[in-house]
Parts: sequence; C-alpha cells; structure tokens
Amino acid sequence: MLRRSRFVRLFQLQGVRSCQSYSIFFFGLLTIAAILSSFCVHLSSDTTVQIDPFFTNQRQTCPTNYSTAFSTDRLDTLSNTTCPDYFRFIHEDLKPWKTTGITRTMVEKAKKTAHFRLVIVDGKAYVENYKKSIQTRDVFTIWGILQLLRRYPGKVPDLELMFDCNDRPVIRDYWWNPTQVPPLFRYCGDRWTKDIVFPDWSFWGWAEINMKPWESVLKDVKKGNERSKWMEREPYAYWKGNPLVAQKRRDLLKCNVSSTKDWNARLFIQDWILESLQGFKQSDVASQCTHRYKIYIEGTAWSVSEKYILACDSVTLLVKPKYYDFFTRSLQPMHHYWPIRNDNKCKSIKFAVDWGNNHKQQAQAIGKAASSFIQQELKMDYVYGYMFHLLNEYAKLSKFEPRVPKGATLMCTETLAFAADESEKKFMTESLVKSPSMTNPCTMPPSYEPQDLANLYRNNINSIKQVEKWEDKYWESIHNKQQ
Repeated sequence: MLRRSRFVRLFQLQGVRSCQSYSIFFFGLLTIAAILSSFCVHLSSDTTVQIDPFFTNQRQTCPTNYSTAFSTDRLDTLSNTTCPDYFRFIHEDLKPWKTTGITRTMVEKAKKTAHFRLVIVDGKAYVENYKKSIQTRDVFTIWGILQLLRRYPGKVPDLELMFDCNDRPVIRDYWWNPTQVPPLFRYCGDRWTKDIVFPDWSFWGWAEINMKPWESVLKDVKKGNERSKWMEREPYAYWKGNPLVAQKRRDLLKCNVSSTKDWNARLFIQDWILESLQGFKQSDVASQCTHRYKIYIEGTAWSVSEKYILACDSVTLLVKPKYYDFFTRSLQPMHHYWPIRNDNKCKSIKFAVDWGNNHKQQAQAIGKAASSFIQQELKMDYVYGYMFHLLNEYAKLSKFEPRVPKGATLMCTETLAFAADESEKKFMTESLVKSPSMTNPCTMPPSYEPQDLANLYRNNINSIKQVEKWEDKYWESIHNKQQ
C-alpha cells in the first residue's frame, strides 16, 4: 500500500482519493500497480544525493522575517531574453476573465473540486486544504510555488486561487453565464474547458516512483542521447507504460509484434510494483533512448511522460491527443513530432516507422527538433518564468483583496521539508532554490492576434492531413500489390 506522507499529518488532510479509480476495473496487484502510476514515466535515481545543510536545521514554524530575509535589490536587473512562444497561451487561458475580472464569488465556485486554496500576501504563502490529492501531487506543487517565492522574493503579487490536482479539466464553457466562470488551476486542459494550466508537480520530483526533479533529468537525458546516436538505435517504435488507466492504451497493445504480424512497434507493460521492489533499476529514462521512435499516448488525461519522450532525440509518434499542458500547444506536427491516428493506431505506427527508416535525415531532424525544444525552451528558468508571469497576469484580473482564511497554514520551505519523509526530502534537496535570481524572468511575449492563432491551428491541421494522405496512399499501394 502507498505510504501516507507526513504532510497529511501536519495539515490534517484525510483520505487518499485517486482521480483515476473510476477507470480501473482490475483487482489485486493490478489495481495497486495502476495507483502507483497512471503515467508512462521511466525514471530512476541511482545517485546518492547529499542532504543540503538547509535540511539539517528544519523547523515546524516559518521564520518571522521570511519575506524580507531572502530579498535582494539586484532582482530589478532586466532580463535580456524573451520567453518562448508557449507563454503567449497565458493570455488565452485567462481570456474568460479579461472583461469581467475575477471576483471572490468566482473563486469560491472553484472550491467544489479544488484540493487546496493558495493565498499569497506580502510575499508569504498560505494554504487552506480541502482534501488529499493522489500521492504527493499537492506537496510538490506547493513546494514548487514556494521555490518560486524564493527565486523572486517580493515580486509575486498578492493573490488567491484554487488548485485541483486531479487529471481531467472540469470547468466547462459556462455558455449560460459566461461572466461567472470559476478560475481553477490544474495541470492540463482541453478545447472544451476553461481550467487554467499550470506546470505539474513532477518538475520538482515524484517520490512514489523515484522520479528526479526536472533539472537533473535534463542532464541525464542529454548524456543518454550522446551515448546512443539516432542511426545506431533500434529501427522500431517503443512504448513502455501502464495500460490499465485507459482503453486507448489497451488498444495500443494490439500493435505489438507477434508471430504473425509486425507493426514496427515494441510495446512493454510497466510493472511499477516490481520496479519499486528492485529500486527502479529498469526505469531510467536516460537509458531508454534506444529506439529511433517513441510513442506518446495519453492515459486518464494528459501524461507527464510526454516531456521525457520528447527529450529523447527519437521521433515522437504522438497518438492524437485530447489534452494539452502548459507548453505542448506550441509543438508543431512534422517539426517536433509525427502525428498518429487514434482510430487506426497500428497501421499509422507502421507507416510512420517505414517512412522514417526510408527518410532517415528528415526523421532524425524531427527527433532533434523536439529534444532541442525540451532542453532549451523547457529548462527550469522558463518553468519558473511561466509560473511567475501566469500568477502576475492572474493577479491583475482580481477584483477583490486577497485575505488569509481562518484555519489556513502559513507555508514555507522549512515547514514543508520538516514534514517530508526521506524520499521526498531527497528531491526537495535537489530542487531547492538556494538563492534569488539575479535577473527578472524572461520578457513576456504579447498575446496572439486572432488571425495569428487561427493560422497556427490551420497550419497544424494541414500538416496532420498531409501525413494522413501519405499514409492512405501507402496502404492503398500495399493493397493493390496484394490483389
């Protein structure tokens, strides 16, 4: 059974509710495996992490001078970099409140599914907890926000927001009353919902499956890519993950190689229970960049595995997604990934691999474009920059004065570290912001003009349709030869 974090004891949270339980119809060990991870993530941490001196002087209360003791005048230095294009979607995500602003009534409506309320006042963070998230999603989300406050002390404005740590977005269009859309933060969205997308907890570590913080993973994957060149890799499509969380993943397994059929796919079921017992020795993402093609397919909703797959130098075969996270809307088909049909996966995968093996330079360029995007435009500087700009733009829309609710807990790095167990503390050590940034975040790009956004979507659709035409012609040719 999953261990309860001491975070639960500290803030009197009760129960562990998994947003994926409704999609799992298996019992015994299979059910436990599904709860252990709903995502295809393949990481391990064989390196012993030295505990930072900060963590040897833990305390149950925050320092009284916390908001000023960590300040610096040099933070006013201007940044000389412009934020990546995906930052422009911040304006799109906040568009429902552009004309109305955000009222307290709107925020309170978002409480219905929220796991916690975050209040920032005078540079200090307060959390009011409503229910426990699956595993330590809430813990590491809050940890990430605390690191943001340490990185940019005194620069994050006063605000009040609701955060839902479950997978699927829930805020519908509110067509009957568009002036009362509840602002709710979460990790992903889709075209039919208005949830505000925020970087997920795994950027600071995922203790239950021994996932390192993102900064460490980027270094490991870069070394792994250097060890295994694209031309030397297995000329097949690789996927390893948990198929129990979604029918589309179970359908994918039908594309596996068999004695009678080879769809150019090599698919494996990830046994997280066995992995945990063996110390995650077979789950190192850097050592899994061994195939020319890697498949990304959603689980219950979006999956944190996407960024690890894109980082691998392999061509990402992206099964048509329903959901997006904060950075994926700027990815371009045939530049960053190869689109795969959702309704005919096996034929689509076989064609993609055959095409890539016959057009090696072009395929290799797609894989390289994706990994370069991840290394250069999704580094932690930009993750913090996205959080910073999103919260600032959100705060500008507030029509009320944030207040600390009765019963909320003052949060700081010291108190969260005090409540952590050793596995959580290891990742907190790695992801700790030890000093303020010497410059402001990257410069926020302007919002999309309607025509520019329409052109972006149109170009993506046209690229996908072009691939589908190639694919149809490929299979028509094979059919004609067999007659």
